[in-house]
Formats: sequence, structure tokens, C-alpha cells
Amino acid sequence: MKREFDSTRKLYTLCILVEDVPGVLSQVARLFSRKGYNIESIVSGATDRPGITRISIEILADELMIEQIAAQCRKLLPVKAVKILDEDTCIRREIALIKVSAADHSSRDEIIQLVSIFRAKVIDVSREALTIWVFGSASKNEALINMLEDFGILEIAKTGTIAIERGRSTIYDNSKLREEYDYGKNVL
Repeated sequence: MKREFDSTRKLYTLCILVEDVPGVLSQVARLFSRKGYNIESIVSGATDRPGITRISIEILADELMIEQIAAQCRKLLPVKAVKILDEDTCIRREIALIKVSAADHSSRDEIIQLVSIFRAKVIDVSREALTIWVFGSASKNEALINMLEDFGILEIAKTGTIAIERGRSTIYDNSKLREEYDYGKNVL
């Protein structure tokens, strides 16, 4: 499950604030598709501001690609703000639910100890399986999954990556002029 990285590309997270209108997520995703960019992860959710949704998109890109796609996103009508986060300036997290085979007491006990080490939680127990919830960086979650493979993974469900910039800086700090986001939006 490990991704192969091109030496000129790295993982960026593009955070986009949009008006909460029907079809906006599809509109943003289509933009990436039209440009031929592969989305590694996409998550959409509410913000602290009513009527505004935050979309976090993880993309493997070089500097020119990420700048171009960010500029294209800024041109979309429902977009309010765009911020590029790289792995050095942000905190990234994801959630994974892992259903693992646990046929006997000894394997269940071993799995529970392993889950504890990773600060994960067992959220469902049956005679033949345990379901584990883990929240953390992609590498932490992947390490737990690798350890659980010895027991037999039955199913995995993962969220996309959410990210936020470190320190006091926020997505609401517009490094671009407000007019750039609004340019042409009032024409229609």
C-alpha cells in the first residue's frame, strides 16, 4: 500500500473554502480531472462559519503543478479561499477502521495489546473478529495495519487526510487580494 514517489513531486494538501452549495465538491473534483491530476485523498466537511465548507485535497505534485491547480481553484465561483500546505508546515491526520480476524483468545489478547501500543481502540468484538479504530498520521495507521496483517485483515475503511497549518496561521489569512477571488464572479 506504500506510494511510490517521483523525485520531483511531493505530497501537498490543498485546503479550499467554498460556499456550501449543491455540486461544489463535484465541481472542484472535475477541475482536477480535467487537468489530468490524480487526487490521492479528498475530504469535505463543515467549518466554524455557517454556509462555508472546507475541502482538503491531497495531491502528489511538483511546485508548478500545485501552484497552477490552486490558481484554477481560485477561479471557481463558489471558492472563498485556497491555501497550499506542504508536509513541513501542516499537521495531517486520518482515521482507519480495521476489521481483523481473531479466532481464539490468545490472538484476541495479542491484538488488544498491539492496539494499546498504537493508542488505537477496539470498537467492536465478536467471536471471530475485532474492529479497531485508529486516528493518526498515515504512517502510524499504516504501521498498525502492517502489524495486524499477521492476524488476517478482513476489511479496512479509511477516511481521507484532513490537514491544518501549524501555528497561528489559518486558511482565513488571505495571502492574495480579496479582489482576486472575486474577479469575474459578479459579472454573471
